[in-house]
Amino acid sequence: MDTIIFSQPSVSSIVSRISFINGFKGLKTEHADLSSLTIDKHQRGADHSPRRKRSFSTPIITLVILAAVFYFGRMGYRAIFSKVIPVNMIAASLRSPSEQASILTASGYVVAQRKAAVASKATGLMVQLNVKEGDQVKEGEVIARLEDNDIRALLAEAEAGLALSLADSQEARSNLDRQKRLAEQGTNTEIDIERAQGLYNRLLASIAMGRARVGGAKVALENTIIRAPFDGTVLTKNADVGEIVAPFSAGASARAAVVTLADLGSLQVEADVSESNIQKIALDAPCDIRLDANPAVTYAGFVASIIPTADRSKGTVMVKIGFKEGYDSRVLPEMGAKVTFLKASDAVKVETRPAVVTVPDAAIASRDGRAVVFKVDAGKAVEYPVQTGDKFNGFTEIRNGVKAGDTVIRTVTDELINGAKVKVE
Repeated sequence: MDTIIFSQPSVSSIVSRISFINGFKGLKTEHADLSSLTIDKHQRGADHSPRRKRSFSTPIITLVILAAVFYFGRMGYRAIFSKVIPVNMIAASLRSPSEQASILTASGYVVAQRKAAVASKATGLMVQLNVKEGDQVKEGEVIARLEDNDIRALLAEAEAGLALSLADSQEARSNLDRQKRLAEQGTNTEIDIERAQGLYNRLLASIAMGRARVGGAKVALENTIIRAPFDGTVLTKNADVGEIVAPFSAGASARAAVVTLADLGSLQVEADVSESNIQKIALDAPCDIRLDANPAVTYAGFVASIIPTADRSKGTVMVKIGFKEGYDSRVLPEMGAKVTFLKASDAVKVETRPAVVTVPDAAIASRDGRAVVFKVDAGKAVEYPVQTGDKFNGFTEIRNGVKAGDTVIRTVTDELINGAKVKVE
C-alpha cells in the first residue's frame, strides 16, 4: 500500500497566498511573519460601510415600490396600459319637465299678429323723423313728415280760387234777385232772368269745384305726414331724414317703408307641424313654449289656431300658439321657439316647473355605487360624480355636478374608467 504524505505548508507560502487574495501589493513574502495577519479595525469598518448603506437603502426602495403599486391601483392598470377609446361628446342641455307629458314637439318663431310696414302715400323728401327703434307710439301719432312746400302752394291756390268763386256768387245772386224784381214790375223779359239764373248756377258749381280742390290739397298735405296706424312698438327704422320716400319704391334710391311697427301685445308662436302629426293637435290644447334665447324659462301656451291649408313644398301645416298667462319683455318678435304639445290631463302639474339640466341616459354610469359622468381632459376620461333626478324620454335630470353647456361623453361603456385614454370623434 502506498503511503500518502501530507506536507505542512510553510508560513511564507500562506502569507503569499493571503496577499494575492486580498491584493496586498509590495508585500515581500520572504520577510513576512504571522504578525502581518492581524486585522485592522479601521479597515474592517471601511469594508463594512457599503453593506450598511445597502441595508439602509432597502426600506426606501421598498416604500417606493409600494407607492407605485398604490398609484397604479388608483389609476387602474387598464387606464395606463389600455388602448385609446373613441368617444363622442354631448352638451348638457336644459329641458322642460313637461316633456314627460308631451305628445309632439315642434319648432317655430315668435310672430306679431298685428304688424305693419308704415309707408307714405305720397312721394317726397323726408324732412322729419320722430321715432327710433324700440319707441312706443300711439295710434295717430306723427312718425315722420315729408317736404310739403309744393302741396301747401297748391292748397293756397285752391283756397284763393274758392274765395273768388264765393265773391262772384254773391254778385250773381244779387243780380238774379234784381232781375226777378224788375220782372215783377214788367221792365225786363224772361231772357234776362234766365241769364242771371244761369250765371249764378255756374258760380255755385265753381264754388263746389273750388271746395273740392281745397279738400284735395288738404288730403295731399296730410299724406306728407306719416302717422302710426295703431298702438305699437317701432321694430326697425327703414328710412332716414334726407331720403326719398315713395309708396312703391319705384326709384333705386327710394324707400317704400319708413318704419316697421308691431303690436307686442299680439305675439304668438307660429310652428310648422308635419302633415302626418297634425291629427294629434286640437284647438285650445295645452302647450309649453321655450325660447331659444332663454331656454330656462317655460311659458304656458295653448293652440290658438290651425291654418286650414298645408305648405306643399314642406309638407307641413302652420299652427299658431298663444301665450296663456302672458309674457314678459324678453319675448320679442322673430325669436326662435320650441313648442311642446301636452296631454290635457298633465298640463296643470307640469307647466309651473322650471327647465332642468339633462344629459342622455347613456352618459350616466355607476361606479362604486355612485352615479357618474365622464368629461375629457388632456386626452383622458375624468370621472365626475353627479346627483340624478327625473327622466325625460331618454334623458336624465342632473341636479348637481354638471351645469348646462358642459360637455360629457355621450355613451359610457364598461371599459371606460377614470384616467382611460380617449379620442374624441
